[in-house]
Amino acid sequence: MTDQKYILSIDQGTTSTRAIIFDHAGQIVSSGQQEHEQIFPKSGWVEHDPLEIWRNTRAVVADALQQAEINRHQLAAVGITNQRETAVVWDKNTGEPVYNAIVWQDTRTQKICDRLGGDEGADKYKERVGLPLATYFSGPKIAWILENVEGARERAEQGELLFGNTDAWLVWNMTGGTDGGVHVTDVTNASRTMLMNIDTLDWNEEIAADMGVPMSMLPQIKSSSEVYGYGRKQGLLIDTPIAGILGDQQAATFGQACFEIGMGKNTYGTGNFMLVNTGEDLVRSENGLLTTVAYKIGENKQVYALEGSVAVTGSLVQWIRDNLGLIKDAPEIEDLATQVDDNGGLFVVPAFSGLFAPHWRSDARGVMVGMTRFHNKNHIARAVLEATAFQSREVLDAAIADAASEGVELTELKVDGGMVKNETLMQFQADILGVPVVRPKVIETTALGAAYAAGIAVGYWDGEQDVIDNWAEDKRWEPQMDEETRDRYMRLWRKAVERTLDWVDDDTEALFG
Repeated sequence: MTDQKYILSIDQGTTSTRAIIFDHAGQIVSSGQQEHEQIFPKSGWVEHDPLEIWRNTRAVVADALQQAEINRHQLAAVGITNQRETAVVWDKNTGEPVYNAIVWQDTRTQKICDRLGGDEGADKYKERVGLPLATYFSGPKIAWILENVEGARERAEQGELLFGNTDAWLVWNMTGGTDGGVHVTDVTNASRTMLMNIDTLDWNEEIAADMGVPMSMLPQIKSSSEVYGYGRKQGLLIDTPIAGILGDQQAATFGQACFEIGMGKNTYGTGNFMLVNTGEDLVRSENGLLTTVAYKIGENKQVYALEGSVAVTGSLVQWIRDNLGLIKDAPEIEDLATQVDDNGGLFVVPAFSGLFAPHWRSDARGVMVGMTRFHNKNHIARAVLEATAFQSREVLDAAIADAASEGVELTELKVDGGMVKNETLMQFQADILGVPVVRPKVIETTALGAAYAAGIAVGYWDGEQDVIDNWAEDKRWEPQMDEETRDRYMRLWRKAVERTLDWVDDDTEALFG
């Protein structure tokens, strides 16, 4: 055993929880991973078991430490990154969740959003929080739990219940739980609740009151890089500083070293998330994007970003695998797609949870259009991959339109996440964007970003320059498609998107819930 120190990053994602240990060069030393159950009680409902997530977190930390052959004494700090808008409400006296975690993809809160918007509509709170009223965000999910779980509102009003995205749930448990657990979140997670003032970075009491959320439920808002507390209940990490929290997409932005205005990244995971750094000044979107906090390092001023969120990309491949049985393993999708030269006029728009950015249409549902007897599973596979690229192009177009007044121009796109291993997808992404797509050597940039935030807080790394110095390019895809072909593809894609709209109505609600 050496005296070398490492950083542990816990990446609590939508489908799994991972623990990854990084060295000072930002390289992966070891990792552990466990999937958790995806719970679908009704159409449009998506839940996770918070206790399963906590159990899995302890297990993957143990796996990573064992694989690296180190113990907690060789960890300088722990960083946490997480699925952001997934809401957990639990009893602070027992540590028991009052209901399953309601996942960011869940659409059950549409009527609550409609009620809150009233005559003012979806933009009622946007000036204050940077977000439209949508089922995506945490606030309405808390409201649903308090309105639908027996006794929850009374317990909340008595100060017995706590709320957090999964970062707050893990930190509270890791730092003691019912025995003095620290109830905190960071600015990036708080900016996804619809409850935080985007300019002053504090909770908005008026909006919380509109949603019926007692202020006592909300965690204290901290920066993304500081010591929040020390491991206690998690014996493997006892006395280890918990020193970094970043929502998953902001963590990837940080890990990709997107520190200059105009730098952007796209993460390919369960969904796709493109963030473009807009600096210390707020840029309010006029084109369907979100204004969000990118990161805040200690006492430094916060940095903002424009974000385009696409609900279904990697999870579309999972659906092809699990629901349709066209493939046995996710990588097989590329093998099928490469059997044909193009999609043959078949387009898949995966509006499983409605359409997120830049459309924000909760009434949309998924479609497969252009089908003829000519098409086979290879065309479907290719259309599935291309759907990810088309949706990302829509988001990039919106970001460019919003940032044009700031003189921001995207000349290349940094990419990360599991799907960037798919070379067919990456080439088509470059083709349909018309700009180079660049993959880093370490594609686990979400976990890496949280590690950097934690390491900077304890002096393991000096600051952003160390992140820049560690970043290295692995592969670059240059556009090969001519502009006329690109425009024709996008026109057909937009026509396919139109077919998804206005599907959810009173009849679908009555028949299918």
